Amino acid sequence: MKTQFQGGPNIAMKVPPHQYEATVAFYRDVLQLAELPNQNEESTVFKFGENNLWIDSVNTVSQAEIWLQVITNNSSAAENHLNNAGISRCDTIEPLGDEFDGYWISNPASIIHLIDGVETH
Repeated sequence: MKTQFQGGPNIAMKVPPHQYEATVAFYRDVLQLAELPNQNEESTVFKFGENNLWIDSVNTVSQAEIWLQVITNNSSAAENHLNNAGISRCDTIEPLGDEFDGYWISNPASIIHLIDGVETH
């Protein structure tokens, strides 16, 4: 089976705590995007067209970062494909849990991507 990739439904914006409330207010009050239910107190989620925009308050960032989700049909084959292209995993960026079928990578411009195997989800 050939490895396939497609954009996932989630975009994460990691922002420093001192910018979190103003950033949430921009999407909620200025752009008036619909806020989605969420259990995580350190995140706010908005409907962003066909995607979900997660705004996360993160103590360890000094400026905002965008993280993207990429779905693949086979995470192991995808890892080999990415390795052959010179793209390394960077799993220390954020824990995913042992049961999660996926891992973190960074593109050449340092944008974080979650590679998410859809077979077990």
